Amino acid sequence: MNNKLYVGNLAYSVRDESLQQAFSRFGTVNSAKVMMDRETGRSKGFGFVEMATDAEAQAAINGMNGQALEGRPAVVNVARPREPRPAGFSSPYGRGPGGGGGGGGYRGGNDRGGY
Repeated sequence: MNNKLYVGNLAYSVRDESLQQAFSRFGTVNSAKVMMDRETGRSKGFGFVEMATDAEAQAAINGMNGQALEGRPAVVNVARPREPRPAGFSSPYGRGPGGGGGGGGYRGGNDRGGY
């Protein structure tokens, strides 16, 4: 088993410290990280906890899955490895590899049909 856990359905008020505190009942927490949106600074509603051993990770899954954490039932399971994105990934904003820029609607000049 893997000792890195995915924790979902988190209240937006949950922070790294409260996540670590909640999981420390089940053993040593090596890291606890709530994922935050870069642009808004708001929680994305999920995070990751890494326990010291597989046995502690299993105890945390058994003890925390479905239990209320700051008012919401947490979803806790073994974290899956991040899947690589395809090479031609394109952002909807036209930035990044494979993306194209959008055209603007304003041409400038006067709009009397001249040059």
